[in-house]
Amino acid sequence: MEPKFMISEVFGTSWKYTKSQIWVLVGLFIGYFILSSIISLFGMPAQGSMVGKIIVNLISAVISRAFMLGYIKNLFQTMDGEEPQFSAYGQQSRKIFTYLIASIIMRIAVAIGIFLLIVPGIYLAIRLQFYSAYIVEEDCGIIESLQKSWDLTKGQGMPLFLLLLAMIGTAIVGCILFFVGLFVAVPLIYMMQCYTFRKLNTISTEEEVQQLQYQIINRQQPAKINILRAV
Repeated sequence: MEPKFMISEVFGTSWKYTKSQIWVLVGLFIGYFILSSIISLFGMPAQGSMVGKIIVNLISAVISRAFMLGYIKNLFQTMDGEEPQFSAYGQQSRKIFTYLIASIIMRIAVAIGIFLLIVPGIYLAIRLQFYSAYIVEEDCGIIESLQKSWDLTKGQGMPLFLLLLAMIGTAIVGCILFFVGLFVAVPLIYMMQCYTFRKLNTISTEEEVQQLQYQIINRQQPAKINILRAV
């Protein structure tokens, strides 16, 4: 199957969107980085016990999921020409449980795949990567988000793998620039993922509409033939 997107288009358009709200997107990510560091720092004494370690990890997991849900929404808002709203984090917080469980299922699947000669794990990660976008954009449930991501990426394994390599390359460049560039590279990488999701989802919706129209036309043709015969 032919690729439905070009890497150069994804990178160029994503950079344009990221650049339009660069200070907001970078600032939010830095804020999250600082908050995570503070939690880890103050949580170190509690990690001496098993219970304390579980509590600290649970708090970190909830905060990271809450941030990612709101941040993904901010990226979509940027793509829509809107200002990223801080209220998105409160609005998306009700989906934390769905996102948390879906991410656990995905990570388990990917871990099993990596254990089975690595390649299956990479393949599963590529096919299931858009579950979070479906949770944010379409309010999908746990299994529904994973299933839709699987369906959306059908036949696009190689283009998405090349996109993954481009994302890794972007992250490496960010690291080379004294790690400061990483605060720009990370928002750009997430924007590339969100843009690719929108691109594939739009094409998929158009194909479904065309298929539905084709089915309607095919159903109408026998009826027209019968009418002509009757006349």
